[in-house]
Amino acid sequence: MPDSDTGTAGKSRDKLIERKQEWAREGRLLTGTNADPDRDRLPPGQRLVKDWPVLDLGTQPDVTEQKFRLDIDGAVENRLSLRLDEFMELPMATDISDMHCVTQWSRYDNRWEGVAASAILDLVKPRSDVNHVIFTAHDGYTANIRLDQFAQPGTMLVHRWEGKPITREHGGPVRMLVPKLYLWKSAKWLRRIHFTIGDHPGFWETRGYHNNADPWTEERYG
Repeated sequence: MPDSDTGTAGKSRDKLIERKQEWAREGRLLTGTNADPDRDRLPPGQRLVKDWPVLDLGTQPDVTEQKFRLDIDGAVENRLSLRLDEFMELPMATDISDMHCVTQWSRYDNRWEGVAASAILDLVKPRSDVNHVIFTAHDGYTANIRLDQFAQPGTMLVHRWEGKPITREHGGPVRMLVPKLYLWKSAKWLRRIHFTIGDHPGFWETRGYHNNADPWTEERYG
C-alpha cells in the first residue's frame, strides 16, 4: 500500500481515495446490466474516448533505467530479478486490445509491445498449487488477479504503446496490461509479480472495489 504523506500531495491523494471509496459505497456508474464480450464490444456503462486519460493516486514515480527492477517470485521454480536491459532481452510480442477503466471510459484498438504473460509463465514455472498473482508497483500500489486471468491471451508486461515507449504518467517504463479486466488491475510502474497459493486483495479491492473486475458483468464494486 502506498505510504501516507502529510504534505499537500498526500492530502490530495487521501481526498481522491475517499472519493473513490464513496463511489463504491454509492454504487456510482452502475447500470445494473450485463453484456456478452463475444457480442458486445463496449461493456455496460462505458463511453468511448480517443485519448488516454491519466489516472493515479497523485504521484508518478520516476522509474529510471538505473532504478528499475522487476522481481518475479513466490511459489515458482525459477525466480527472476531483472534490470531494465535484462527485461528488454526477453521474448517480445505485439498485440492489439481494448482497455476499459472503472471511471467509465474505454479506448479501442490499442497497439502494445511487451512480454506476454505466457512467456513469463514458461520462464518461472509456477507450482501446481498456485492460483493467484499479485502485482506491486514502485509506489507500493498492489492489485491481484487469478492465475487463469494472468495466463489469458492479451495479458502482457508492456513497455510500448502506439509505437512509442510508455510514458511515466501512464506507468512506464513497464506496466501490466490485463485487457479483459477493469484497468485498475493493470498495475503501473511494475516492480514485482508474486505467485501465490492464496488470494491477497490489493489496494482498491480492500477499499470497496470488486475482487474480480469483469467489465461486462459490471464488477466495479464488491
